Amino acid sequence: MRYVVQLLLLLIAPLVYGADYGREQKWADEITPSIVVGDPVFLEGRASHKFLTIYTEAPNAKGGLVIVHGIGVHPDWGLIGRLRTALADHGYTTLSVQMPVLAQEAKPEEYRATFGEAGERLKVAVDFLRAKRYMRIAIVSHSMGSRMTHYYLTRDLRAPVNAWVCIGWASEDDDFRQVKLPVFDLYGENDFPAVLTGAKRRAASIKSLQRSRQIMAPKADHFFNNHQAELLKYVRDFLDKSL
Repeated sequence: MRYVVQLLLLLIAPLVYGADYGREQKWADEITPSIVVGDPVFLEGRASHKFLTIYTEAPNAKGGLVIVHGIGVHPDWGLIGRLRTALADHGYTTLSVQMPVLAQEAKPEEYRATFGEAGERLKVAVDFLRAKRYMRIAIVSHSMGSRMTHYYLTRDLRAPVNAWVCIGWASEDDDFRQVKLPVFDLYGENDFPAVLTGAKRRAASIKSLQRSRQIMAPKADHFFNNHQAELLKYVRDFLDKSL
C-alpha cells in the first residue's frame, strides 16, 4: 500500500506544481557550461526543488535587479541574456531567474497553473538580493514573465520591491490597478496583437502610480529584435530615476 501511495504522489506532483522540472534541468545542463558573465546559483523553492539563477554582481551597484524571462525559455535566453549582462555593465547587480516551464507544446493559458510557484521563486530571488544587502530592488520582466511578476506583486503587497519594468505584457487582466510601486510599461510598435490591444487599458491603470510611465518603442517587435540598444536605454533611463 505504501508503494502505491508513493507512486500516486509521483504522478500527482507535476499536476500540483505545474512546472516541468525535467525540462528545467535540461536547460540548466545546456546553458551553465557556457555562462561567461555571471555565476550560476541554485536557489531552493517549492518542495525543496532547486532552480537555476544567474547572479552577476556589479561593483558599487546602484541596486539589485531580478530578471524574469518569458514563456518556456531560460535565464540566459535572447533579450533576457542581453539585459542581465548589459545592466550589470551599467551598475546594477542582476539575478536572472529560471521561471517554471511546461512542455514545449503547452499553450500560454496553461501557464496559469505555474503562477503560484513562479511567485514563490520571485520571493526567494528578492530575499536572496536582500541577504546580499541590496535594499533597492527592481524587477525587470518580459512577456509571460510579466504575468508571473504581476501575480507575485499583487499577492504580496509588502514585497520589498521598489520598481517594476514590465516589457511586452499580454493578458486579459493586464492592468496595474493593484500594484503599489512605480511601473514602466514598455512594448513595441510591432508587438503581439494582444499586447497592443491592452495598451490603452494599461496606460489608464498607471495614471495614479507615481513615477510610472508607458512607452511604445517605434518599429520594435515583441522581442526587440534589432532594437536591443534602444531596449537597454529605455530600461536604464527608468531604473536610474527609480532606484
